[in-house]
Amino acid sequence: MAQHTVKFDIAEKPIHVPTGMLVSEAAAEAGVEINQPCGGQGRCGRCAVRISEGEIRRRSTLRLTVEDVANGYALACQSVVEGNAVIEVPPQEKIERRLTTDRTAAEVIVPEGYDPARSQTIRRLYLTLTPPSMDDQTDDWSRLQTAARKQAGVTDLKTSLTMLRRMGEVAREGDWKVTAVLNAKTWDCPDCPADLLEIYPGHIPEDTPLWGIAVDIGTTTVSLWLTDLLTGQVRAQVAEYNQQIARGEDVISRIIFASKNGGDEKMRGLVLDTINELIERACDRSKAEPTEIIKATIAGNSTMMHLLLGIPAASIRLTPFVTVVNHIPSMSAGDVGLGIHPMAIVDCLPGVASYVGADISAGVLATGMDTANKVTLFMDVGTNGETVLGTSDWLVTCACSAGPAFEGAGVLHGMRATKGAIEEVWINSKTYEPSFRVIGNVKPGGLCGSGLISLLAEMFLTGVVDKGGSINTKLASPRVREGDHGSEYVIGWGHETQNGKDIVITNVDIDNLLRAKAAIYAGFTVLANSVGLSLETVDQVLIGGSFGKYINVEKAVQIGLLPDMPWERFQFLGNTSVRGAYMALIDHNLRRRITEIAARMTYIELSANNTFYDAFMSALFLPHTDMKRFPSVAAAMEK
Repeated sequence: MAQHTVKFDIAEKPIHVPTGMLVSEAAAEAGVEINQPCGGQGRCGRCAVRISEGEIRRRSTLRLTVEDVANGYALACQSVVEGNAVIEVPPQEKIERRLTTDRTAAEVIVPEGYDPARSQTIRRLYLTLTPPSMDDQTDDWSRLQTAARKQAGVTDLKTSLTMLRRMGEVAREGDWKVTAVLNAKTWDCPDCPADLLEIYPGHIPEDTPLWGIAVDIGTTTVSLWLTDLLTGQVRAQVAEYNQQIARGEDVISRIIFASKNGGDEKMRGLVLDTINELIERACDRSKAEPTEIIKATIAGNSTMMHLLLGIPAASIRLTPFVTVVNHIPSMSAGDVGLGIHPMAIVDCLPGVASYVGADISAGVLATGMDTANKVTLFMDVGTNGETVLGTSDWLVTCACSAGPAFEGAGVLHGMRATKGAIEEVWINSKTYEPSFRVIGNVKPGGLCGSGLISLLAEMFLTGVVDKGGSINTKLASPRVREGDHGSEYVIGWGHETQNGKDIVITNVDIDNLLRAKAAIYAGFTVLANSVGLSLETVDQVLIGGSFGKYINVEKAVQIGLLPDMPWERFQFLGNTSVRGAYMALIDHNLRRRITEIAARMTYIELSANNTFYDAFMSALFLPHTDMKRFPSVAAAMEK
């Protein structure tokens, strides 16, 4: 096969690639990172590069204008090399945390009555071993077992090859006095087995922290809480965008990417890099060493858990949508690849189904809805739109594929909630002129999820769009016009924006938003119908996830994303997944409760539910085809 020379303008040197290689693959070989938020499916248009010289063949020009193509732009994931080429790579989107950073995280209150001796599976024991002699030639391991049995009542102590290799040296260095770190599923029975995780020479002061971490692997953000297991106190809360975003902004895109050309190892490496960087950051703040962390509890949706462990996730997106595993056995950090103590216990929390994972099980625990008498609707508004409805007596759950529209993907000028994102919009009902607020008080670069919700609600109430989401092209306003992607409304003129180009929302964008909100609304409608309830009978709506913190309830109701009910029934709880993981980390009874929660939840597969399609189609309008469901919106329209 013919070889061609390809030079990327930001690479150190040219590379030689065969005919037919994707430009994105060539970039990877050259060490050039090109974002592919749609997983290389050619849907997002964010991997556009400029071919300044040479021959490439475009397999798709979706998201590129005629002008873009004329100027040499091509989608890296949809274009193949057919000759020598020089390729310019535009600056890639940089991820910057919004102003509410992990340094301003809320204080975590340790559960009342926390007692590590009763609640914790990890114990640190100071043991005095009998020194060997010519008259007592018992082996070192047996001496340690005897000391643990006599001094701590541990009758069944197990160890690993790693510990056996260090045991003799440590015992002699400590003059036969050692501190052992043990883990047991429970310490309630005298014969329960315990595992030796670490052994130190001599005595470690009682007030020395015993470190553990609670981790939530979100599709968008990874959060980590560094915790002292002796006190239950969270010493550091850190968060960062999941590096997998560059290879897919939603789980389906990531599964597709992971299924191609070693993409599974690439995805695993990206999320491990994210977690390990957070571990370093948290330890720096708390003057701890990563290797001192002896336990990790991890929550995340089913796809994130599979990608973390390198378990093929392809079956999750294929009928009949089955995971490889929902209840993952405990394993060591060394096997997983976490940058903590290699023998540390890694406890991946249980999920329910392909699209209702451990993040939802942990979230139900954190909200307490599994013990509540009130009828509670718990929602995690994201790409999957997971929902749980129930009380202490019953729990039903579902997930709807809302897609990443509310996270800025699938929208022409959508972006994540970073510096420069428009987060709220107001439109004058007489002039149709918009005003907006931008994260960081800088020139806008696009619209984030909360901004899109606000914008769509304002456009509907002021008549810029109709109930079906179509832009009213007859308005006497320069803001409404025909663009490359059909009718569009201009939010920001070029002279107001970061890149000098107009920021718009198109009819295609609005259609994507309507589909996302319709899927979420239809999901909890079907759940309620499945148990013979109406949404009006729901006592409280609990909204988890970082996105939920920034939703304007009024605007979300006006577009039909949330049910129309008194505002006091809504509670925004932030990241319930990492909070649930923290609760499971410090208390084995709460950990057992998560397993029970996962087992109790009845999962409804919406793709097999005949009523979901009808509910979805009814919700594809603003706010809904049945205005009786939204009396407050009807009143606002009359005003």
